[in-house]
Amino acid sequence: MTPTAQDGLLFGIYPGSVAGDDAGGLAEGPPDDPGRVLSALDRLQGPPGRPFLVRAYTAFDDTTRLGAPHATATPADARRYAVRGRRLDLVAQYRSSAGDVDGYCVFLRELVEQYGAVTRTLQVTEEPNVTSVPTLDGAYPEVREAIVRGVSAVTARARELGYTHLRAGFNTTPLFGPATSFVTDLTSRGGDGFLADLDYVGLDFFPDVFQPVATSELAGAVEGLLRHHRDAVLTPAGLGHVPLHITEHGWPTGPGRPPHRQADVVGTVVRVIAARAKELRLSGYTHFALRDADSAKPGLFHRFGLTTDDYTPKPGYDALKVLVDRFGVDVDVE
Repeated sequence: MTPTAQDGLLFGIYPGSVAGDDAGGLAEGPPDDPGRVLSALDRLQGPPGRPFLVRAYTAFDDTTRLGAPHATATPADARRYAVRGRRLDLVAQYRSSAGDVDGYCVFLRELVEQYGAVTRTLQVTEEPNVTSVPTLDGAYPEVREAIVRGVSAVTARARELGYTHLRAGFNTTPLFGPATSFVTDLTSRGGDGFLADLDYVGLDFFPDVFQPVATSELAGAVEGLLRHHRDAVLTPAGLGHVPLHITEHGWPTGPGRPPHRQADVVGTVVRVIAARAKELRLSGYTHFALRDADSAKPGLFHRFGLTTDDYTPKPGYDALKVLVDRFGVDVDVE
């Protein structure tokens, strides 16, 4: 498919409560409240029909039953949130210890069949460059082959079903030094077919979370990272023209991490993205996450939400709403 230009950013958010940590575990807490999730999404989106993404995760592993419906792992039954003009940003994780790329491609085609009508972006694998965490896809064999073949499988099935709105892509975390070869290896493996079928590349990044960044330096650090990813990672791989979507960004509250600072960080990051969107072909921003996993726990991974675990808004929630109103795309371009 051919990437399409748009005026404004395509915003979205992950509305579930479960978050993976950096040790391969999960941060969990009170269950999701679908009614409150819908209300919070409606407020963030603004007018009905404004394009807005709902990020959801599902996974293929060696126990996945092909030929049967595939539930979203988090949030559960994500399709219920794809209303009022919202569409899913569906992440299809690859966790096959056997390296079953054939099975994964069947799984992806079945996801298109099941969710394609309400899905805007289907992300093939999650952070596949990360090899040290078992909840992320880089820990599994043949993940690069899964990306190359998986993107083409999604695109082909979407074309067959007439889902011209659906976009296929993959993501990574920031890449530096020798690690920048990850994307070049993908385009070398996939050749012209992969380049033709790839609609976007995603980037998960969390400035001032795992490595502190001074407030006065944050905007420059964000712009520098985005420019690096475009110029040093994507362009050498032949992807200089492909839209870059921020697929995960967030900043957790907690001890020594006040809620007002979360609002400031979200505002700074989004404003940089909006200011450099045309120059760096930045297509959108998806926030992680709507609510805390467990507001009673002090750990980073329990407190990423723009609301507490009972959906009480933090200042960052209203800050993001203002940013969506100011910088959000008004009409989806298919």
